[in-house]
Amino acid sequence: MRKIVATTAAPAAIGPYSQGNIFGNLLFTSGQVPLDPATGEIVGSTVEEQTEQVFKNIKAILEEAGSSLDKVLKTTVFIKDMNSFGKMNEVYAKFFTEGSYPSRSAVEVARLPKDVLVEIETIAYL
Repeated sequence: MRKIVATTAAPAAIGPYSQGNIFGNLLFTSGQVPLDPATGEIVGSTVEEQTEQVFKNIKAILEEAGSSLDKVLKTTVFIKDMNSFGKMNEVYAKFFTEGSYPSRSAVEVARLPKDVLVEIETIAYL
């Protein structure tokens, strides 16, 4: 049975989607952008600052569902400029334990919601 995950500790959905969905023992988070959950404003002007906020939002959804960053199996990173990948990657690596990194895809995109620099979605287990 499917269960919707919602928390005020992460930005509210800005469209017809849920912050997360649980199906069985898997949690699928929607792509998170660097919005402050309280204000809805973009946090940071650099890819490093924005990646940090994205992970704060992801962490909040994971925890609301009863999961955590160390239970993330797969991420998909959407980045505005692949030239910023190294900077994003440095921040990304801080959120996972070396030796047990999740699988990942990274894609450069022409544009992201609110013209942010990075968006990340995850699949985790409970």
